Amino acid sequence: MLKEEIQNTTTKAMKEGDEAVLSTLRMMLAAIVSKEKEKRYKTSKQKPDLNEEGLVKESQLTDEEIIDVIASEVKKRRDAVVLYEKGNRQELADKEKKEIEILQKYLPEQLSEEKIREIVKEAIEKTSAKEIKDMGRVMAELMPKIKGKADGSIVSAIIKELLLKK
Repeated sequence: MLKEEIQNTTTKAMKEGDEAVLSTLRMMLAAIVSKEKEKRYKTSKQKPDLNEEGLVKESQLTDEEIIDVIASEVKKRRDAVVLYEKGNRQELADKEKKEIEILQKYLPEQLSEEKIREIVKEAIEKTSAKEIKDMGRVMAELMPKIKGKADGSIVSAIIKELLLKK
């Protein structure tokens, strides 16, 4: 399981004294635990007859859910890089870039822009999208195929570009 892999790497980083990896993965684990608590709370409301053990089991995140959390953390860091670079804080931007590098090891391989274009074209054809207002339908068609494998802003830009050509 992905969470165990992250925990093992955290332990290894602690033993090796790799502060960058250690702090990044600790933040990642904190985000995962937070999501699990959120899921546990929702589960307890939906299934009030579940005992504590069952609740804990039900609230464990799947690898797919963990990938969503990691992708979200990467997106936060990308946004921070842009802001730090605008504010001439290169040392902080570099730190965020290093964290992105560490986190991306736990994400599925990212799709190339060419591959994203192919998938977007297929989705546009399948949904018969003609204009920008159809973008939501195209995204709904695409997300299961590209979730965690492509940056949403790139996908969005490609969809807009292709729909404006029509």
